[in-house]
Formats: sequence, C-alpha cells, structure tokens
Amino acid sequence: MSALLLSMGQFSGGTMDLFLREVAVRIDADDVLSRIDALIDLRAFSPILTRGLGRSGDGPQGYDPLVLLKCLLIGQWHGLSDPKLERALKVRLDFMMFCGLGLHAPVPDETTHCRFRNALVKGGVYDDLLAEVCRQLEHHGLKLKAAEAAIIDATLVESAARPRNHIDPPQDRAEGDAPDAPDMHFSADPDARWVKKGSKSTLGYKAFARTDEDGYIDRVHTTPANQAESPQFATMIEGATAQRVLADKAYASKANRDALRGQHRDGIMRKAARGRPLRPSEKRFNKLISKRRFRVEQCFGTMKRLFGLHRARYFGCARTHAQLAMAAIGQNLLKAANKIILNPQTPAIA
Repeated sequence: MSALLLSMGQFSGGTMDLFLREVAVRIDADDVLSRIDALIDLRAFSPILTRGLGRSGDGPQGYDPLVLLKCLLIGQWHGLSDPKLERALKVRLDFMMFCGLGLHAPVPDETTHCRFRNALVKGGVYDDLLAEVCRQLEHHGLKLKAAEAAIIDATLVESAARPRNHIDPPQDRAEGDAPDAPDMHFSADPDARWVKKGSKSTLGYKAFARTDEDGYIDRVHTTPANQAESPQFATMIEGATAQRVLADKAYASKANRDALRGQHRDGIMRKAARGRPLRPSEKRFNKLISKRRFRVEQCFGTMKRLFGLHRARYFGCARTHAQLAMAAIGQNLLKAANKIILNPQTPAIA
C-alpha cells in the first residue's frame, strides 16, 4: 500500500486526497493493480510519452500523460471501450486509486482517451512502451535479458470491419519462400486482408510475437493477414539476444537460416520437401522444438482470452499494432504481478 500512496502523492503534486487515503486502506494490497503499481515505475515512461505526443511544453497542458497512460492500461486489462472506461473511472475505487484520481478530481472523458491513444499511434511509440516494460522487468529479475531461447510465431486477428463480400481467400501456411497471397480487399478496413487457415476464412491481420522461455513478450509486429510469415522472420529477430531462435515450419527457408548464421543457433523446425522426407534425426529435432514452443502459444491465448486480441478494435494496421503492443504489455505485467511478492519495502523500479 505504501507504493500506491507514494504514487498517488506524486500525481497529486505531493498532497494526498483523504478519499484516496481511505480507498488505499480498503483495497487489499494483493490486488493486481496494487502489485503492478509496486512493480513498475511509470515515471520512466515520461520521455516516451512526450516524444509520442509531440508536446512542446508551451500552452495548456491538460491531463498528465502518465495518468492517461494508466487509464489506457486499465482499458486494455479490462476490455473497456472509451465510454465504458470514462464511466468506470468515476465509480471504481481501485481504478481511481491506480490513476491517482481523487473524488473531486476531473475524470478524462472518452474523447480524451481516444485522442491520447491515436496521438501515440501517430507518434509510433507503442513498441518503445513495450521495450521499457521489458527493461524494467529485466532489472527486477523477472525477465532474462539474455535468454537461452527466443520463440517466434504469429496468430490471426479478425478485423473490426464486417466484410462486404464472400470470397475464396488464399490458403495460409502454404508459404515457404513464396510471395504474399493476392491482395484482395473487400471491407471498410483499408488494411485488412483475407486469408484461409484450414476450413476457416478470416478477414484481418497477422500478429507476430517474440517471447523468451518464461513467456515474456519483447517484440511484436503486425501485417495484413495475406502476407506470408516467412519474410517477416528478419524483422522478428532484430535485437534478439537469445542463444537460439525457435520457430515452426512456416519459417523454414534458406534465407531465414542464413539470417541466423553467426548470430543465433538455428531452432527452426525442419520441413520435408518433395522427394526428400524428413530423416529420423530431423523428426526428433522437430519434436524437441515443439515441446519448447508452447510458451508463445500460451501468450497468444492469454492476449486473446483476457485482452480481446481475437478481434481488432479499430481499423488500420497501425491501430491494430497498437492494440497488439498493449496486449503484450498487459500480458507481461499480469505475468510479472503474479510472481512478485510484495512487502512494505518493495521499491518500484527506477
């Protein structure tokens, strides 16, 4: 509770609202928001937010960007639309305490949340927010900076738009070194594309994620659904410090294996070719990789189940990527909060 009281004092200019003090007494310190507030020092995000918002520092300042970031996190964790978030901030005691909003303090309205989120999209800082979260988790010993393995995979995210036409889309995973599937666009979402996986056709996007073996996500990437996965491999291994990179057969290409050479050990599953079945050793290798790749599948499951990533909330690849980055941040913080043991001396990370 002491970390929360300190945080609230910072947002209120050093003075403590008696209402918030009483709320802090009533809410259990084991609450997930209390744990996250003790785990992460959000002041470190200020330079990123300033760059993303493009503020000069002159003129009316409006709401504190850190307060709006906390509101954005709450909306992500609880799947709240902007109107529902505005309402919740007025009545939920734990939300008020986490954001440092007193009983008589003005509450950001839905248009403020929308403008703030879109400004960060335009500023292109969502990847930087995720990187800062990972940095602090590494400092706290919850995420290894130099993990033994980095795991890469992708999942489909349905578009927020309703398709205008029914078409026969291209088959997903029939990729290898093949070019992207034909560009067929039949919806109000300008960037969403069709793809078929198994017997199900999807209009939307591909969400890529890179995790360590503990399941913390440190890189995300978003493309239209019809783009092949294999060519995105080079983007996904940028900045990776792991000894080995693990990936499924969709990434099994000569270019991707060459990209790993000299930097990481090759953990891409082997793929049979016409006239060349897999050797027993290759089958054993694939089985070993499959047993370690489940972490990234768990991450996608968490982000879809808890953070609504099964469907895009907004139109456009950039906004969908922002949703993916926020879902990754939410997944990382939730995982870390469940591991940390709070005590009165637990410091937030500097």
